[in-house]
Amino acid sequence: MNIRRLITAAITLAMTAALAQSAELTPEVRSTAERIAVSTCGTCHGAQGTSIVPKFPNLAAQPANYLAAQLKAFRSRSRGDPDALAFMWGMAAALDDAQIDGLAQYYSAKPARSGASGDRTMQARGKEIYELGVDTLHVPPCRSCHGSKGEGMLDFPRLAGQHPQYFLNQMRSFQSNLRSTDIMRPYASAMNSSDLEALAEYVQSM
Repeated sequence: MNIRRLITAAITLAMTAALAQSAELTPEVRSTAERIAVSTCGTCHGAQGTSIVPKFPNLAAQPANYLAAQLKAFRSRSRGDPDALAFMWGMAAALDDAQIDGLAQYYSAKPARSGASGDRTMQARGKEIYELGVDTLHVPPCRSCHGSKGEGMLDFPRLAGQHPQYFLNQMRSFQSNLRSTDIMRPYASAMNSSDLEALAEYVQSM
């Protein structure tokens, strides 16, 4: 399967899943989700989804479908990167589907974190990779799945404003297949550390 077909298939699956998740939540579910977000998730991710600890991701403005999919992956223990094992397997174990959907919608509705300044030379290289890809490595533009402004789409996460440390940790987990995904592993593996660090600098600035 070529790159375009793989991406198209993934987007089609994501759209189907998004439609299945779009049912209106009850006030009770929304209230419970907010309580969990503030009292539990907020310890690492911030009550509004803006993390102040670089190893923990910003959740604010992430696509709800993506957040729900990741929480279910933590609950089923099918997402196996180091921080998932250390933190999220246990945190997600007690969540039911309604609570997961409530948390996903709670965070997706929060305002996004503003971009941060950084190394402009690295950001310029990161922007080139993000917008154009790397033809010689068969790496497509990141914007194909993550949006022209890094806003994320359906099952593809928002990258704009994400912590570089978290971004790099995830890319290394894709490389080692600790976080298993047919889409990201070959692209992450094709890039060297310098390219990944440039991307990390750029996405945090978006």
